[in-house]
Amino acid sequence: MKFPVTATREYQGKVLDLDCEQEALSVFDEKGQRLSTLGWGTLIEHMLSMDEDTHFAHSRAHPRAPLAVKVHCSTPDGKNFDSLTSGIGGGGLFIESSAPLAPGTELKVEFALPDRPNQKFETRAKVAWTRKKPERYLLFPGMGVQFTEIAPETQARLIELVESLNRTRATT
Repeated sequence: MKFPVTATREYQGKVLDLDCEQEALSVFDEKGQRLSTLGWGTLIEHMLSMDEDTHFAHSRAHPRAPLAVKVHCSTPDGKNFDSLTSGIGGGGLFIESSAPLAPGTELKVEFALPDRPNQKFETRAKVAWTRKKPERYLLFPGMGVQFTEIAPETQARLIELVESLNRTRATT
């Protein structure tokens, strides 16, 4: 099966060819010349070795930064719990949990930011993905939540904080 690349500007004109019999993925240039071939085993191992932040980085509209803040979450069926984040962004949070909720679960998420500890922000979100076990002893289990309702001022504050954190980390 051949799939032309049309949406990603830097690769427009390229073609991806899935060869099910050979279990391979090939890339062809605009003239039909094969540029590279990758076996499915190699591709699968590469994909499985990436952490979730890498998996989903291409689909995020806003950058993230590592930051631990306390969150209080509640589900529509009345389940309440407190946790910590390990990443924040203008589009969502990663909430650490040994028992992450299923993707698609809706949440109300309340939190305060380090520079305004007395100001509570409230958003609506849904679980976008989960990490059920720790990875490489560095990444905690939990869930990536995507905001579904967030006040524009709250989102702007998060974006500003992430930019500031990332700038500070880049200079140290």
